[in-house]
Amino acid sequence: QVQVVESGGGLVRPGGSLRLSCAASTFSFSSYDMSWHRQAPGKERELVASITSASASSSTNYADSIKGRFTISRDNTKNTVYLQMNSLKPDDTAVYYCKAARRGYYSWGQGTQVTVSS
Repeated sequence: QVQVVESGGGLVRPGGSLRLSCAASTFSFSSYDMSWHRQAPGKERELVASITSASASSSTNYADSIKGRFTISRDNTKNTVYLQMNSLKPDDTAVYYCKAARRGYYSWGQGTQVTVSS
C-alpha cells in the first residue's frame, strides 16, 4: 500500500524548465518501481519516464519525444522521485502523473498540470 502525491507543475514559457516531485508514503520506497506518465486533452495517457527499484543500479527509460530533455531521478532517503524537465515545448503540455509499482500492486497520484505557452 502506497500513496503518491505530485507537485511542481505550473505555467512555463517554451524553452523553460520545471522540476516535478512525487512524494511517496511508504517505508519500502526503495523497493518500488517509479514512473512518470502524462495525458494531454484528447490523447491517451503515455509513459514519459521510468526508474527501477534497484538503488544500486537503477535503470531508466524515456519516451522518444522527451529523450535528452527530461531526466528522472529518485532520492530514497526522501521517498521522492523527480522529473527534471528542460527545453520545454508546447507539446509537453499535459497532466503529469506519478505511478508507484511493486509486485503487481500499483498506485497513481492525482496529477499535476504542466502548461507550456508563450
